[in-house]
Amino acid sequence: MSRIDELIESLCPDGVPFEPLASIGDWYGGGTPSKSQPEFWLNGTIPWVSPKDMGRAVVDRTEDYITEAAVKGSATKIVPPTSVAMVVRSSILDRIFPTALIPVQVALNQDMKAVVPRDGILPGYVAHILRSRGQAVLRFARKTGGSVASIESSKLFSFRIPVPPVAVQHEIVRVLDLFQDLEAELEAELEARQRQYAFYRGSLLTFPGTQVRKIPMGEVLSMRSGHFISASQISSLQDPEHPFPCFGGNGLRGFVALPNHEGDYVLIGRQGAYSGNVKRVSGQFYATEHAVVATVGADLRVDWTFHMLTEMNLNQYASKGAQPGLAVGMLNALLMPVPALGEQAKTANALDKFDALANDPWVGLPAELKARRKQHEYYSDRLLTFEETAV
Repeated sequence: MSRIDELIESLCPDGVPFEPLASIGDWYGGGTPSKSQPEFWLNGTIPWVSPKDMGRAVVDRTEDYITEAAVKGSATKIVPPTSVAMVVRSSILDRIFPTALIPVQVALNQDMKAVVPRDGILPGYVAHILRSRGQAVLRFARKTGGSVASIESSKLFSFRIPVPPVAVQHEIVRVLDLFQDLEAELEAELEARQRQYAFYRGSLLTFPGTQVRKIPMGEVLSMRSGHFISASQISSLQDPEHPFPCFGGNGLRGFVALPNHEGDYVLIGRQGAYSGNVKRVSGQFYATEHAVVATVGADLRVDWTFHMLTEMNLNQYASKGAQPGLAVGMLNALLMPVPALGEQAKTANALDKFDALANDPWVGLPAELKARRKQHEYYSDRLLTFEETAV
């Protein structure tokens, strides 16, 4: 029997109480200070957390910072350290329920919520339990309908989590933090390799002056949005009833019963926090209305087009509202360098090899990180499963 098993058995012989999230601490919402007020943003020192910052388990820095004037002049509020933040409105909720530990004082954007746990409940424990049960939260609390995925606050607050004795919480956090730290080391090494790859890609796909003709994308690509499909028709698991991948604005959403495309294409996310992300797909798949399906013309190769569109950083052209988006008409007008097909093949072949080392989940560092995450998931499930105290 492991140390954690012994600790749980000794301190929780009859199970542990479960509590609704509403009762575990003080909750905070957010808001977006007006972008037309420079004094709200210029030289800001207060981290302003939005969904785009929620790719890490611990968020201690953000892309945007606001001023004290912004806090006074908008709906956002100061959230004390140490809190647990979560995304409650974003197309990213089609796939995951992003949760992060926030060790510093922050403000939140309107698509976020955060909780500062009360005494006797560790913030690290709350972060781990919500991350472990993210899919259960989505099934329980996600709103039905609506153009953007969101969480219903009343259901979120009524979602119940186990609250074991604080000694057990400490041990769970200690063990799972070790896995988290190991993952962070691998992620940092992988990010360095991806930056190296991005530099190499940029050096191969930069065409100064008139060296290569530049053509509006609409003349060499046929771009059309996919079609709506209800969330109830998308499975998070691939099985015989749902064998075909389904792609939305942020990439893979899940799996569906029937495809709406077949062949080799490039997909561009057109709505959501990751608008402009580029995927290369082959075979049968479903594309939702939040993805643009790009069919290459006679002057382009699919593999080269994937790398070129990635290098163009299409996210920079997304609208800046609460829900970023890309218009197909705008994409059609963007100029794309179009070298000879032989040059495209040579460049794409070189970039494919480097891309595999940096991003292929079955090769090198990505494969090691994937294995570590599966191990982390196993122990999270093992350590965070409790019997509820009998009433």
